[in-house]
Amino acid sequence: AQLVESGGGLVQPGGSLRLSCTASGFVFRSYVMNWVRQAPGKGLEWVSRISSGGDIAEYADSVKGRFTISRDNAKNTLYLQMNSLKPEDTAVYYCQSSHSRGQGTQVTVSS
Repeated sequence: AQLVESGGGLVQPGGSLRLSCTASGFVFRSYVMNWVRQAPGKGLEWVSRISSGGDIAEYADSVKGRFTISRDNAKNTLYLQMNSLKPEDTAVYYCQSSHSRGQGTQVTVSS
């Protein structure tokens, strides 16, 4: 099983980014998928979760109303649309299933 994130970068406060995670080696459409993040010097923080069919999404309070998780099971791809970004959103973002986590993509929010 492999998960590969992309889409991170440097963005100004208030800006937007869209992260992608491409899955391979397992039946992506059968799994609940998560986004988690790790800020510098801190532990892993759960960000969002989406059901296998994509109809149920949950969010951490810290991102609710600003981030949107989605998935395209035909493309084996998970997304995270991040709007109204804040400096405290700076972290390495990982997609995660019950058995795998990707290598992460860096998101830096700074002016």
